[in-house]
Amino acid sequence: MVKSAIILAGGKGERLRPFTDDRPKVMVEIAGKPIIAWQIEWLKSHGVSKFILTVSYKYEVVQQYFGDGSKFGIEVDYSIEDQPLGRGGGIKKAFKSPLITGENDVVVCNGDIITKLNLTEMINSHLDQKALVTLLLVPYISRWGVVKVDEQNHITGFEEKPELPYWINGGIYLFSRDVEVMLPELGDHEKETFPKIPKEKFLGFKDKGFWRAVDVVKDKSEAEQFLSTGKQDFS
Repeated sequence: MVKSAIILAGGKGERLRPFTDDRPKVMVEIAGKPIIAWQIEWLKSHGVSKFILTVSYKYEVVQQYFGDGSKFGIEVDYSIEDQPLGRGGGIKKAFKSPLITGENDVVVCNGDIITKLNLTEMINSHLDQKALVTLLLVPYISRWGVVKVDEQNHITGFEEKPELPYWINGGIYLFSRDVEVMLPELGDHEKETFPKIPKEKFLGFKDKGFWRAVDVVKDKSEAEQFLSTGKQDFS
């Protein structure tokens, strides 16, 4: 079982202003709780109990909310970046936390994601196949409606924001400890590290459950609707 997670929580969230004027992106509230609180609650439900939060912009807001994690029934350590290290550099620094010393595998998450995917199944697949990296794959939903036409270009119908036949990076990973040495001190893991992973050790995990990266105000509204009603709305 995987008991630890690194959450990338240092983003400013400039496209979410004014909600991020006084807090980092992960602390923007969705249905009454910060994005990262929903994420930690989800991770905890799948057996994760130790969290390293990579923080930078207005990190004191995160620290004041979570403290050492005890009031949430978890353990929390903070990897504070005085200068931005990039996501790969942030993960590498977080691996040095004493909280995950001796852990063979960890969950790594972009801190702006709200999801209900089956993480336990993803973990089991990662461990069973002895992967170095397992990457969550989610369906690619069109941002726009599509128009259907026949061979003579007669319009036959419309479909609002359909699911396209592609998969995209869901921003949630499982990393073997062996990946640590491949991570850059400064830079992005997707550009600097992933090209070094042998394809037989680099797995994708497909899931069609609810997933939303909260980048703009519309994402915030859609996530709030799901958390309040349990229903997705791509309109």
